Amino acid sequence: MSAVQQTGGSRTEARLLSAILIVAICLTLAPVLRLFVEGVTDQGSPSLTLMRDVLAQPSTLSALKHSLVTAGFGTLVSLVLGAAFAFLVALTDLRAKAALVFCLMIPMMIPPQITALSWTQIMGPSSVLLKTLGIAPPLGAPQPLYSPEGIILLLGIQHMSIIFLTLRAGLRSIPQDVVEAARISGARGLRTWWQVVMPLTLPSLAAGTAITFVTALGNFGIPAMLGIPAGYATLPTLVYQKLAGMGTTVLAEVSVLAMLIGAVAVAGILLQRLCQSRQRLHLVGSTSRPLALPLGAARLPVEILLWAVVFVILVLPMFGLLATSLVPAYGVTLRFDTVTLASWYEVLFRQPVTSRAFANSFGLAAGASAVLAAICLPLAWLMERRKTRLARLFDSLLDLPYALPGVVLSIAMILLLIKLPFTEATLYGTIWIIFLAYLARFFAVMFRPVQASLKQFDPAMDEAAQSVGASLYRRLRDVIFPLSAPAAAAGAILVFLTAFNELTVSALLWSSGTETLGVVIFNLDDSGETGMASALAMTIVFVVIVLMALIQLFSRRFPKGVVPWQT
Repeated sequence: MSAVQQTGGSRTEARLLSAILIVAICLTLAPVLRLFVEGVTDQGSPSLTLMRDVLAQPSTLSALKHSLVTAGFGTLVSLVLGAAFAFLVALTDLRAKAALVFCLMIPMMIPPQITALSWTQIMGPSSVLLKTLGIAPPLGAPQPLYSPEGIILLLGIQHMSIIFLTLRAGLRSIPQDVVEAARISGARGLRTWWQVVMPLTLPSLAAGTAITFVTALGNFGIPAMLGIPAGYATLPTLVYQKLAGMGTTVLAEVSVLAMLIGAVAVAGILLQRLCQSRQRLHLVGSTSRPLALPLGAARLPVEILLWAVVFVILVLPMFGLLATSLVPAYGVTLRFDTVTLASWYEVLFRQPVTSRAFANSFGLAAGASAVLAAICLPLAWLMERRKTRLARLFDSLLDLPYALPGVVLSIAMILLLIKLPFTEATLYGTIWIIFLAYLARFFAVMFRPVQASLKQFDPAMDEAAQSVGASLYRRLRDVIFPLSAPAAAAGAILVFLTAFNELTVSALLWSSGTETLGVVIFNLDDSGETGMASALAMTIVFVVIVLMALIQLFSRRFPKGVVPWQT
């Protein structure tokens, strides 16, 4: 190919990279920058007075302490549960591993507010399930989950899947040969695990722990449903309460609080990257023979224990939620003569907000998946081809919108879009502000898998296509997109399932007509309509499980890497 053609192709790539980068930066980093500007200015002039005043308030210090305590101990619970399951599933000869992995993914796909709602239905004096079994506490007894301990427990259960998936990926890369070599050298039992397996998986374990802490820090659904009734405020719920109260300086105040949450979240990101950069042990060679340690006589007891834990953290709360949705009023004992579908009928067929919320959530989730795939596929390839300074800067900051708690991103979007530049128009109160927030929130979820797959791509294939005169768009269509499609599909599935039930971002952005499913459940429970909230929550759980089951059912027809929980 001539030098003129090479130069023309290079210029086309540079122009396309610049155009997509500008779009990506506007979607992801512009809201964060706007939030920072609001927090360090006062009526357009640089000032730190308001920041100092807000940070010195007792409510801020108390909420910060509560956030660190619940996120920290919740991460510890996730670490214990997730690591135990990961080591046993990835390293041993357990049976029905695929079913275990599928069940462990469900809590992560169920929105936090449903997790909180389901657990409150199986504990406390008004629990329908406990009343039916005749073991309910006496009336007037406190709800034990309305406490810091309750928030910690449910945060741990909600996010244990992150630890499990991250650690399992690291463990599955350890070949059988490594352990066999250790055994030949005299290592046995726990010594093999401690001296061989653990050093190889510590980076994955530390990275998963950091991600879990950041995610727990920004969780809104569980602290809102369990902490607000108990008067126990974390930073996300404090932001929500302040914004709900309004006031002349409310946006500036919550911007400062959002920056405080963001600072803690960024510290978590930096810790994660530090752990990954400190890795000194690397595997070389094939991992076609994964590690499979025999459990022997202990296999059956271990399997019973693991499935018992799955029953307690997944099945039992769903039973409680279902029981509450089938009685005429919260607290009524479930019997044949009290079973009713009134709550289901009312919320699914008589409440127009429900069908509207289903349409909004499905459209937002599907739209975000499609748009992000269209942006991230060419962007990841172009950034790999042309490592410009702007591309490297964007790559280093890309995780920030996802690491920031949802309420922080919501406030940033409000500040950015409450008045569009050079116009009097606003996107606040429309469904478009939620859609743009979803694009910013889940950009990294789509981009990182695609980027990782393209790093393994042999550039000789693209160069061969270019040498025979294939244009940029032809190479993207015929070479790059097919090779990265499995990773993009995995990212799209995760984006859709997560955005479909999302509450944290939309809690501050919704208005009449733009409600999402998470918002409707939260509002129903907050207004005392527990039966309808439980019925809608069970409907969403059924939808999520059916979608995951269909993906699992057809997984054999998909290329390897498409189904996220099988990678």
